[in-house]
Amino acid sequence: MPGGPVGTASHDEFRDFVAARRPTLLRAALLLTADRTEAEDLLQAALAKTYLAWDRIKDRAALDGYVRRAMVNINISWWRRRRLEEYPTDEMPDTPVADHTDRSELRDALDRLLDRLPARQRAYIVLRYFDDLTEAEIAEALGVSVGTVKSTVSRAMAKLREDADEEFAALE
Repeated sequence: MPGGPVGTASHDEFRDFVAARRPTLLRAALLLTADRTEAEDLLQAALAKTYLAWDRIKDRAALDGYVRRAMVNINISWWRRRRLEEYPTDEMPDTPVADHTDRSELRDALDRLLDRLPARQRAYIVLRYFDDLTEAEIAEALGVSVGTVKSTVSRAMAKLREDADEEFAALE
């Protein structure tokens, strides 16, 4: 039945897909919502839609794109719904607005630290820690040995630690 529950084998395949891709998809949801709780809700809703359509998705290589597209569409729907629920008023609310300057200063400092790295080391760090790839996956993607990945990441992290001592000492 279209749009209905998936079979047992497909259920296991879907569970494996979610286990493998959840961190990456959650990062995409965070970029869409800028809020961890909303991002988790958004990813959950997109995965629910994907689960219902699982047997209709023939190209398994396109699953990430399918989930991301679902997240974008759901987020737009939520945004439109929220927009209709918010009404302008002449009175200002009494609740204070959170100050995120510390977080943005840390982000700026991190960006400056990454910019100091050579392009190759920066790429390895981004793939390892931001894209959450394993050393073997990075080695395969870049056509190098796992040892090269390990040594490059190690040197990059040592440089980041050294530069971070200077950078964060200036922030304090």
